[in-house]
Amino acid sequence: MPAQDQALEVWGELACFSRPEMKVERFSYPVATPSAARGIYDAIYCKPSEFRWQVTRTEILSSPSYIALRRNEVKEKASVGAIQRWMRGSREPEPIFADVSGKDFWNDDKRGRTQRQTTALKDVHYLLHAYIRPWPGFETKLPAMEAQFRRRASQGKCIYQPYFGCREFPAYFKLVQGSTPLRPQPVNMALGLMLYDVFDLSRPGGSEDKPSISLFDATIQDGVLVVPDYESDEVLKAARRRR
Repeated sequence: MPAQDQALEVWGELACFSRPEMKVERFSYPVATPSAARGIYDAIYCKPSEFRWQVTRTEILSSPSYIALRRNEVKEKASVGAIQRWMRGSREPEPIFADVSGKDFWNDDKRGRTQRQTTALKDVHYLLHAYIRPWPGFETKLPAMEAQFRRRASQGKCIYQPYFGCREFPAYFKLVQGSTPLRPQPVNMALGLMLYDVFDLSRPGGSEDKPSISLFDATIQDGVLVVPDYESDEVLKAARRRR
């Protein structure tokens, strides 16, 4: 039984889908990246050991419009593995400080906060399309997985608040079933190489996985960004290291 298309109408006040080549300042793509769209689906329903989401296309329902912001960001990051150890009690939590007094603290380039210029999108509105791709051995559970996603999405349930690129930019969602009057805007853009994802989607992932960047040649035609399958030759992937 083939996987069914799962459509979501998503919208929000702000969004930032950062271009990876911008090392310091944040500058958003004009449309959500496949990884950002996948993250919205994951926020509603995910079982990483059983399936992954394959985004197929994004329809732009509101023409891209930019806004310049200045945001405070902390320099430190907590890994998923560290957070899980804190939750299990196997390690004492280590707080991340935005501000604290002390000469040593302010001389440490990896601690504290910093201001960054952000060129973000405003008043974003998309129609996302994706389907569930079960991992080997879980194919028979596909109908139950799809039913559970639709049940959760139709009731507005999520594991955590979906967001548009940055956690302070919340994404609101609505399950779309059947035909819809929503129509994409007449937007046509050749974006060049665009970030596809930051993880290896060819296998089930884990909390300690290292990043694996993939790219694809993105084009918006008549307000629609078509996303090729991850296994496609159109997706440029990092060479896998031999063990």
